[in-house]
Amino acid sequence: MNELIIIDLAREALKTALSVAAPALAVSMIVGLSVSVFQVVTSLQDQTVAFVPKVMAVMLVVVVSFPWMMRVMVAFATRMFTSFNDVVTRLN
Repeated sequence: MNELIIIDLAREALKTALSVAAPALAVSMIVGLSVSVFQVVTSLQDQTVAFVPKVMAVMLVVVVSFPWMMRVMVAFATRMFTSFNDVVTRLN
């Protein structure tokens, strides 16, 4: 029974982390793929051409989605702290 509680907490933490990181990772992948196609077409092999657009796009996505990210993380932390007594009681 104790292992199931720990696994459930870990699953919820990983799900929250993935949902918070997903927008930035998706945009980074899409921009990276687009820049790679552009580099292949133009035969331009400069590293900054791939790096700068990805960094700018990820920064923009993080700035735009930051309020949502904070709401998700605060809700998760609140849920963890409010259910702490229940978890400790079930573990014993």
